[in-house]
Amino acid sequence: MGEPLAEQHARFLQQAAWTAALRRYVWGRLRLPPRARVLEVGCGTGAVTQTLHDYAQITTFGLDLHLPSLRFAQSQDPATRFCAADAHALPFSTDSFDAAACHFLLLWVAHPEQVLREMARVCRAGGTVLALAEPDYGGRIDYPPPLIEIGRLQAAALQAQGADPLAGRKLSGWLHAAGLTAIETGVLGGQWSGPPSPAAWQSEWDTLASDLAGQISPEALAELKRIDQQAWQDGRRVLFVPTFYGLGTKA
Repeated sequence: MGEPLAEQHARFLQQAAWTAALRRYVWGRLRLPPRARVLEVGCGTGAVTQTLHDYAQITTFGLDLHLPSLRFAQSQDPATRFCAADAHALPFSTDSFDAAACHFLLLWVAHPEQVLREMARVCRAGGTVLALAEPDYGGRIDYPPPLIEIGRLQAAALQAQGADPLAGRKLSGWLHAAGLTAIETGVLGGQWSGPPSPAAWQSEWDTLASDLAGQISPEALAELKRIDQQAWQDGRRVLFVPTFYGLGTKA
């Protein structure tokens, strides 16, 4: 477990905090039975699985392709059972789980509908498939105006890495294509009560610097960072990336 994985986990914890209220809302509606079996697909370092124990007395499972991340996750969340596999072909029997969830995953996979079909397959009849967070950079809002360039560059960087920066708007269609019923989709709201913590702000800029390497000069990136910091300090900064959630029931 090197420092990069620890830094990645910190970033994933930050993303998990963004959707904490949504998870409380969703889990409150599910009314899972005691010892229900819940699977997170694309669990990474376990930032979300370690929170699921707070909602109910459930048995949690995590799946990811990256073995070092899974080893890290196990060290952070020994109560969850982790395994390595491709989300397009889950190594579980049909009707194995009461719910299957993913979090910032579908934008990264080659065939989102297939992943959702697999998540539905491994759920029992009446079980729930949840996509807890899929961003849509096409609707991103940045203010003041000089910072609009950040959103454009980051969307292009994600696309270059193989991600779909417009995943959010496609989520409802993917859920329907997976054969789910009683589908609900929505967008997480945006609330601002002040600037992010220095650690969260720096983490965001570390990610931006990595994503935008080669797309923009270091000098131009430093100027955008300066403008961003000043805008947060004087209360003018607006940053909103529409982040969709969706859930459906297996018939």
